[in-house]
Amino acid sequence: MALNEDQLSQASRVLQAMREQIGNAMVGQTAVVEQVLVALVAGGHVLIEGVPGLGKTLLVRALAKTFDGSFGRIQFTPDLMPADVTGHTIYDPSSGQFSTRKGPVFTNLLLADEINRAPAKTQAALLEVMQEAQVTIEGTPHMLPQPFMVLATQNPVEQEGTYPLPEAQLDRFLLKVRIDYPQHAEEVALTRAVTLGKSGDKLAVDAVQTLVKPATIAGLQHYGANVDVDDQVLDYAVRVARKTREFPGISAGAGPRGGIALVRAARGYALLEGRAYVTPDDVKRAALPALRHRIAVAPELEIEGRGSDSLIKALLEQVAAPRQ
Repeated sequence: MALNEDQLSQASRVLQAMREQIGNAMVGQTAVVEQVLVALVAGGHVLIEGVPGLGKTLLVRALAKTFDGSFGRIQFTPDLMPADVTGHTIYDPSSGQFSTRKGPVFTNLLLADEINRAPAKTQAALLEVMQEAQVTIEGTPHMLPQPFMVLATQNPVEQEGTYPLPEAQLDRFLLKVRIDYPQHAEEVALTRAVTLGKSGDKLAVDAVQTLVKPATIAGLQHYGANVDVDDQVLDYAVRVARKTREFPGISAGAGPRGGIALVRAARGYALLEGRAYVTPDDVKRAALPALRHRIAVAPELEIEGRGSDSLIKALLEQVAAPRQ
């Protein structure tokens, strides 16, 4: 289904307004907000990496408020059990029957805080939720509300007492977003917003207005899925993903989901800009968040301080993009 001008204009207007409203609560981090919106349009999940105190929870709460979505949060700890995530059945002595108590995953936006602190069994429970959009409790499947999106966080610095995410679970995240320290001017504005006439150190989402209903997000996802991708642009995205498997310094490249993630995210960027087609530049914008968690850097380069982002940037310079 080709998108008409009215649909494109409406979708872009809604996404731009959501970005603006999130900005009312979250100072700076424009690229991060855009990447999360792109993942929402693409119907994907996001892994957010950043040190504590950079606004990861605030971002999710602000996003949920823009579309009147339900918000759930799980603090992952080493003693967290799968049932604490998905839910369980309990016996009611008064009725003599078992009843189902649904877990915090039954929400539109789920913040999985410090996901790498939970053991593998609990991570696997979340994996089914992310992949199937349903939870099986005592053999009975329960569908999750739509839209459903997991935003998981992890601290890149403190690794003591953590369980590294397995590659299979990393691959389930459409994007890996990195939140860095704010710029000086942004940090001044942030400090002013937190301290001016307030006690405590929390930023609220009171300034964020609710713009649309969850059904509208489902419509945006439908529009995003129908953004046109020319065969040459599709081939370019696949060539970029395949290049990671033979590029010097990358010990393990991206699988087929790498190219798929590039196309899905590029469609989100196109819709955000109000275009009915994907350009090679959209693919390039999506490359870092879509591929950085799907490749493994060779140990000798890690010792030198080179990370996945620098390798992906170098790789993009060697893959010829189609002329627009």
